[in-house]
Amino acid sequence: MENSKQMRTWLDDMKLDHPLVIAGPCSAETEEQVLRIANELKDTDVNYYRAGIWKPRTRPGMFEGVGALGLKWLQKVKSETGMKTCTEVANAAHVKLALEHDIDLLWIGARSTVSPFIMQEIADALAGTDKIVLVKNPVNPDLALWLGGIERLYTADIKNLGAIHRGFSTYEKTKYRNIPEWQLAIEFQNKFPDLPLINDPSHITGNREMIFDVSQTALDLNFDGLMIETHFDPDNAWSDAAQQVTPSKLIQIMKDLKIRKESDTEAEYNSQLSNLRAQIDVLDSQLIDMLGKRMKISDGIGALKKQKNVAVLQSNRWNQILGAMILEGEAKGLSEEFVLRMFKAIHQESINHQEKIINA
Repeated sequence: MENSKQMRTWLDDMKLDHPLVIAGPCSAETEEQVLRIANELKDTDVNYYRAGIWKPRTRPGMFEGVGALGLKWLQKVKSETGMKTCTEVANAAHVKLALEHDIDLLWIGARSTVSPFIMQEIADALAGTDKIVLVKNPVNPDLALWLGGIERLYTADIKNLGAIHRGFSTYEKTKYRNIPEWQLAIEFQNKFPDLPLINDPSHITGNREMIFDVSQTALDLNFDGLMIETHFDPDNAWSDAAQQVTPSKLIQIMKDLKIRKESDTEAEYNSQLSNLRAQIDVLDSQLIDMLGKRMKISDGIGALKKQKNVAVLQSNRWNQILGAMILEGEAKGLSEEFVLRMFKAIHQESINHQEKIINA
């Protein structure tokens, strides 16, 4: 995708004075519900009205969407409010129906992105379309899989492309429904800086009380927009009730969000920033040096365990270290989540060093 500049045209052409906003209910439930929410969102900063028509669910028996009937409701939204519409497509049949009903923007969900077969099927069905197509990250943190799905669409001559960052599944218990893995999103931006990237705080948080904070973080990281699930009665929504906000709450969120400048040309700002970054560079170098020294000690432990035929993993010792580091980290203003992730990575590298020595 060398000519990624071309793919940003659709967003540039909108000439927005604020980040792109996609909003609407997780699921289209009834015609009345769809139209009521749309009417509450028209004449706001919302650019696209979203509603799930087909809902891929983790377990059978859950509400899986109203199906093609909901596309007619979205057509009515466009005719009554003038809002552009969007929905998720998961296969070629969905694509055909969405195009027939003139849906303006299609997105491909996380469960579809994980399968190259599904992505190719959708790419073939969309070949040459001028509709906007956004690809959500796969459920697992695999950047290559995410980019591969987008490249399949690009190869099918779909130029109006973008991506949605909706967080990643984890077996660990965290405050998020799907952990954001911001560093992976940053890497995505670095690889394709001109490909629009939208944040989905609803699926990242799973909790409407956290929507604002994650949205602000995304804007601070130069995301191009937000997709926020919105319902006039979220507690009684047929799907994902806990993560939906009311239209009035969404409007307030959009008012309160701060749009940061990417930079500042003022000499004093640049001087102070350069000084602070230089300090970080020094500390980063020291961190790498310290980690290298720690792994040399791990090598020595590995040699001793090999000599005495002792297992690499010592669970009691590991739990002691983790508990102590969490407490020490909290005292220095570091979150438990960060300390856990950092020391798990350090511990795994230590195990790798010891196993290499033991198995040599």
